[in-house]
Amino acid sequence: MELKDFIRKIPKAELHLHIEGTFEPELMFEIAKRNGVKLKYNSVDELREAYKFGNLQDFLDIYYAGTNSLQTKQDFYDLTWSYLKKANGQNIIHTEIMFDPQAHTGRGIPFSTVIEGIKEALDDAAKEFGITSNLIMSFLRHLDERSAFETLEMSKDYKEWITAVGLDSSEVGHPPSKFKNVFAESKKEGFKICAHAGEEGPPEYVWEALEILSVDRIDHGNRSLEDEKLVEVLADKKIPLTVCPLSNVKLRNVDKIENHPIKKMLDKGLKATVNSDDPAYFGGYVNENFEAVAGALNLNENDIVTLVKNSFEASFLDKNKKDKIINGLDAFKL
Repeated sequence: MELKDFIRKIPKAELHLHIEGTFEPELMFEIAKRNGVKLKYNSVDELREAYKFGNLQDFLDIYYAGTNSLQTKQDFYDLTWSYLKKANGQNIIHTEIMFDPQAHTGRGIPFSTVIEGIKEALDDAAKEFGITSNLIMSFLRHLDERSAFETLEMSKDYKEWITAVGLDSSEVGHPPSKFKNVFAESKKEGFKICAHAGEEGPPEYVWEALEILSVDRIDHGNRSLEDEKLVEVLADKKIPLTVCPLSNVKLRNVDKIENHPIKKMLDKGLKATVNSDDPAYFGGYVNENFEAVAGALNLNENDIVTLVKNSFEASFLDKNKKDKIINGLDAFKL
């Protein structure tokens, strides 16, 4: 079995996936037409051509424009179901999906419309594909903490559907400490905590996520490698990093895949994982991310198994389920 086949066949978990970032151009045009929304682009090809980003903000501008097409519960169901079908085809057996309520409630779409559409698709995928899932409600860091508190309040009626809260969107200039109060309240509500840090932002943002937000895991975390003490702390505390290789290259946070730091992370004892982030925009789902780093960094079978095990260990699955899956991974050989 070639390594590419090994990657395809081994069961995987995905922990860093923005459901709005799975909005493929074909589905975007279909939903926009259904809702009478006029897109800025005239064709699927023209939209794909726009997916050449200079930085995170260039991407976010298109990302948020695309969300305007999403208006009904059926739209959110279709978006989520489209991703879950791809996940099943890539042998993802557990996924932890982030969604951005403020990107929708801020334009008048009820919180209930968003979460009910997503949850219905997750439930259907559990029945049809056997995929388990958790939902992560992300706060938009370019907005203020008051808005995040309003979103937290909206979420309380759906508390049993939401496993964790996160922090995403424009990182630079919006440190984790800006949201210390809402994360403290979220923790009191029983939510797990994760946050984007160290993607474009400095290592200090990762420190803040650890010490002020008390995160269970860091999303991205690449720039942690610039601070040796931080690396020691992350390794010692076994704080997972949900790394997104193709996203890092597409957004110019890494100049080329051959220079991606994920192998260095493993060598330094960090609990790195492989994820797709916003795959419709960044050119690949989980398997493509694994294949990219495996080829560029000469990863072997043991590296792949380590990364996959890390993902299940870092997941918010209960311990018995984790152990059962992880023990079964040793049966996979080239």
